Amino acid sequence: MRASVSGRHTGCLTDVAANVTADPATPRPRTRPRVVIIGSGFGGLFAARALKRTDVDVTVLAKTSHHLFQPLLYQVATGILSPGEIAPATREVLASQRNADVLLGEVTDVDLAARTVTARTLGTEHVHHYDHLIVAAGAAQSWFGRDEFAVHAPGMKSIDDALELRGRIYGAFELAEVAAAEGRHAEVPGLMTFVVVGAGPTGVEMAGQFVELSKRTLKRDFRHINPADARVILLDAGPHVLGAFDPQLRARSQRALERLGIEVRLGAMVTDVDAEGLTVRDAAGVESRIEAVTKVWAAGVQASPLAALLARQVGLEVDRAGRVPVQPDLTLPGHPEVHVVGDMASLNGLPGVAQVAIQGARHSVAEICRALSGQPTGEPFVYRDKGSMATISRFSAIAQIGRLRLTGFLAWVMWLAVHLVYIIGFKSRVTTLLDWAVGFVGRGRSERTVTEQQVFARLALERVGNDLPLRLTRPAPSAD
Repeated sequence: MRASVSGRHTGCLTDVAANVTADPATPRPRTRPRVVIIGSGFGGLFAARALKRTDVDVTVLAKTSHHLFQPLLYQVATGILSPGEIAPATREVLASQRNADVLLGEVTDVDLAARTVTARTLGTEHVHHYDHLIVAAGAAQSWFGRDEFAVHAPGMKSIDDALELRGRIYGAFELAEVAAAEGRHAEVPGLMTFVVVGAGPTGVEMAGQFVELSKRTLKRDFRHINPADARVILLDAGPHVLGAFDPQLRARSQRALERLGIEVRLGAMVTDVDAEGLTVRDAAGVESRIEAVTKVWAAGVQASPLAALLARQVGLEVDRAGRVPVQPDLTLPGHPEVHVVGDMASLNGLPGVAQVAIQGARHSVAEICRALSGQPTGEPFVYRDKGSMATISRFSAIAQIGRLRLTGFLAWVMWLAVHLVYIIGFKSRVTTLLDWAVGFVGRGRSERTVTEQQVFARLALERVGNDLPLRLTRPAPSAD
């Protein structure tokens, strides 16, 4: 059984498509328009599925082989969920869609004049021609020009990030236990201090999970340290926790965090980060040092570099978040065949949330369908805000849906339901429910295995750099 990604079908069905045989061995018509989709996130995946019954060939290009449900990455980092539960293989999700190809590759160039996309896979470049292009490459973590901070304060945007953080988090408790057992008690406070930078939904959820880990999950597991003594600090340069939410919800959330024992510091800007801690400047300009081995960076995002590449070709400038300004119908000026959706597009202050990408993808597919059938295009994109949610801790969340404001257990149940709906696949939903039962009803966590490779693999790869062999197979023999 395969669960549908979308609650409704938005593709277009032409007479030619209706006559295509259902036999998967039958070759596809070579004259059909080709739609290339860059990215396998919410925008890319929903666009591909919406084109399922459309008389086109679809090529999905992405630098990872999975669709990532980013809102639950923090649960991978803290051992509640496994990576597979929030990152199903894109190829599996689209397996029954006969007009879709899924190709692994990092897009390095888009030539709008030639209508080509160039992607690199393990050092080999491939060029793909398109008739219509949907660019949904998303965004990455931003350290606001201080990328060196990432070495000691990883972000939360990929499976690699989550696994590295899992190793750092559980490893910190293990190192603290060893230090205490050997009488090196001065080292313990720094190992048992956890700092989260950024008080948006991800930062708040991460801070809450640190408390859950230390006070519930690990409560009886150590002999020389008391995990409940862990110190959790939430920093943000802005004046509010969960700044995008209603002021009442912000205030309630901050009080709830403080009741959990989390130190909330607002107006606090990080000015330096190293292996043992970080330096923070407060609103008065006074700098102070926090000794903390484990830091999580959950502040700021930067659009994919492809946004700047596209902007240069149409004579535009990207905004501060690296997003390209788009036309009201999500296309590029002078290029109605190119659609930019999700975190890469700048239009009317739209937020960088999953629903913007999903609705944008559906709108772009509808525009492509109109173009293919000879109908007028250029319909402006209208975003329908379906609300925002964030968890604070077990059984506690906030929800903002239109004029409705919810807090506490009811909001938490609603948060669970909404996230289950958007997890792809029946199997993922069932296993996620089971793991949530273990983690939320009990005190255990099913994913506590950590290795040194999780923590240090990224650093090792960065040090190897260009010396890393880029081929898994031998190069083709020379024609000579």
